[in-house]
Amino acid sequence: MKKFILFLVFGVVSATLLRAQSDEMLIKKVIDESYVIGIHNDGDIEQIERGFHPTFVLLGLGKDRSSVTQLPIATWIENISKSKAAGKKPTVETTCKYLFVDVTGDSAVAKIELHREGKLIFTDYLALYKFGEGWRIVSKIYYRHN
Repeated sequence: MKKFILFLVFGVVSATLLRAQSDEMLIKKVIDESYVIGIHNDGDIEQIERGFHPTFVLLGLGKDRSSVTQLPIATWIENISKSKAAGKKPTVETTCKYLFVDVTGDSAVAKIELHREGKLIFTDYLALYKFGEGWRIVSKIYYRHN
């Protein structure tokens, strides 16, 4: 009986860990494809829209250091589209380093670093929810490194 209970507990713990690992991989895929490649490198609007929820808002600390700026995903996509139409493309590839991904049920947060030419540019905190169609980024705050 003890062996059965231990086996059962081990099975439940293993299944939970596998789900968390699977969710983490799916979250990283969304961030890589829609945010790092989509927003920062390629500008593929369809790819961006797949990974960002339509209500996404980028929150930034205002220049006065006492207010918060907001950039909705629709405005960000519009800016990217205008840049692409004007022939502007990123000249340097942005790469991503994952510091952590924390998943609790259908909610997650990822802390990442963005680098260009080996230099740390941003530390981003991305919030995600798991919807029926999968994980999508719903918000971002960041720190810009000098």
